[in-house]
Amino acid sequence: MQHVPYRGAPAALTDLLSGQVQVMFDNLPTSIDHVKAGRLRALAVTSTTRWPALPDVPTVADFVPGFETSAWAGFGAPKGTPNEIVDLLNREINAGLADPKIAAKIAAIGGVVLPGSSADFAKFITDETEKWTKVVKFSGARAE
Repeated sequence: MQHVPYRGAPAALTDLLSGQVQVMFDNLPTSIDHVKAGRLRALAVTSTTRWPALPDVPTVADFVPGFETSAWAGFGAPKGTPNEIVDLLNREINAGLADPKIAAKIAAIGGVVLPGSSADFAKFITDETEKWTKVVKFSGARAE
């Protein structure tokens, strides 16, 4: 497999749909509608478990034990933001994510809501940083 660099998912997805490239690792929000419409075939998801939006699609770990990578998004605030503001934002964001309409829209694009505290998110970021630091060091990857 040869890596073909793109400046973003839209151009890569266009080339995938037109047959210019044969495979792509993509985030679900970009490609899920094409998968559901039958224009693309999902070969596997990279999470540790099957994804709720595509329950019939296996995981890469089914074939490569231990493989896992997932995209995620979260909210942050500038360093030094008062705890009262961080707590208020966290409470309101979690309330929004609990709204069935918002949760349904996130699920429709293949997302999963993971509410939690700012401390939970800070730990998650620390864990992700440690995991990917090890991967980069082991692989010898260099910025180009």
